[in-house]
Amino acid sequence: MTDEENRTFEQSLKELEAVVKKLEQGDVPLEEAITMFQEGMKRSKECHERLQHVEKQMAEVLSEDGELSNFNTDEVES
Repeated sequence: MTDEENRTFEQSLKELEAVVKKLEQGDVPLEEAITMFQEGMKRSKECHERLQHVEKQMAEVLSEDGELSNFNTDEVES
């Protein structure tokens, strides 16, 4: 496995936050900023994919009858 495959969600998020912080400072040369932006986009995609995977797992766990069912994160129970 590569380092990217072994990276946890928390590691990806921490790396993404570091990239954002550095780019927000604004003192990065253009070429470096582009490279950092690309790296940040990779980390963002990793985080998004991992969250989608966990959401799918939660949908299966939360199914009361053991059958797969849709899990809508937009619904709020009253």
